[in-house]
Amino acid sequence: MSETVIVSLAERSYPIHIGPGELKRAGSLLKPLVLGPLPVVTDTNVAKIHLANFLLSTEDAGLDARPIVLEPGEGTKSFAGLERLTNELLHTGVGRDGIVVALGGGVIGDLTGLAAGLLKRGIAFAQIPTTLLAQVDSSVGGKTAINTAAGKNLVGLFHQPRIVIADTAVLQTLPRRELLAGYAEVAKYGALGDRAFFEWLEANGAKALDGDNSAMVRAVAHSCRMKADIVARDERETGDRALLNLGHTFGHALEAATGYSDRLLHGEGVAIGMALALQLSVKLGLCPGQDADRFMRHLKRVGLPSSIADVSGPRPSPDVLLEHMAHDKKVKNGRMTFVLVRGIGQAFTTSDVRIDDVRALLSA
Repeated sequence: MSETVIVSLAERSYPIHIGPGELKRAGSLLKPLVLGPLPVVTDTNVAKIHLANFLLSTEDAGLDARPIVLEPGEGTKSFAGLERLTNELLHTGVGRDGIVVALGGGVIGDLTGLAAGLLKRGIAFAQIPTTLLAQVDSSVGGKTAINTAAGKNLVGLFHQPRIVIADTAVLQTLPRRELLAGYAEVAKYGALGDRAFFEWLEANGAKALDGDNSAMVRAVAHSCRMKADIVARDERETGDRALLNLGHTFGHALEAATGYSDRLLHGEGVAIGMALALQLSVKLGLCPGQDADRFMRHLKRVGLPSSIADVSGPRPSPDVLLEHMAHDKKVKNGRMTFVLVRGIGQAFTTSDVRIDDVRALLSA
């Protein structure tokens, strides 16, 4: 049932091992890459459920794993969190020829990857993502970053992992809301470049979310394969890789406006952002209305939000959202860049969007 996807980047290529039970193989998979102590960075939530199994695996492989346990949540993905982590990594004695493991969701993966990229001018790291969102998105492709008061992921660097180990069985321990948030990124791949995959998700996505192992492995593997292909073509996001930001310009603004709080998880913001991107595409005469309706129906069917009204608490004003969007790292020459669609599976980027049209959409 397991699958392996290769991210092809010449001498920096690396495998993504996907399937139930991969965490038990982590030690043997990591062993050829490890010299000296093996720092493993995680958070308190993940540590309670998965750290013991990881340590058993590394012990069986004869590795000297040294856990660093951080607080969970976006607040850890900050300058203060980066300073603490780099200091703790230095205390483990990991060398420039060593490797650091990120065991957790996107916050741990992003922060650990950035710390590894900076430490001693760059040491290797491994991703062991424990959330669906991290398995299909943030653990693959080498983007690492922290958040600042000005916005999300504005300070970071590209630092590719040496290996990704995605155990789909660990997803069964996730709260339903977090699992659904990760599914938004799975649906994104269908929306941006593979209509047939989206149609497969319409028939099988709910099964994957409800515990069908083969369906989940296929969903994760296909998502990773699509991302790996895009990263191989455009590692530094000068072209096609920007398509992976479908829904993110709106979604990041919503996250910022809600204070990166539990009011809105990242994947929920992406889901709403994708719905807005499709609606904007319809408004501009680029996309058939039935495609936008079909996509939003699928989000609702699996239990994801699809409009700003679905966010709990006071509704962010259009001006506040536009201000956050203006600080987005995808702004070029003072113009916002949007990922829009000509239909499900046909995404493209453009800066030719009038702000008045965006404001009208956000006001609806």
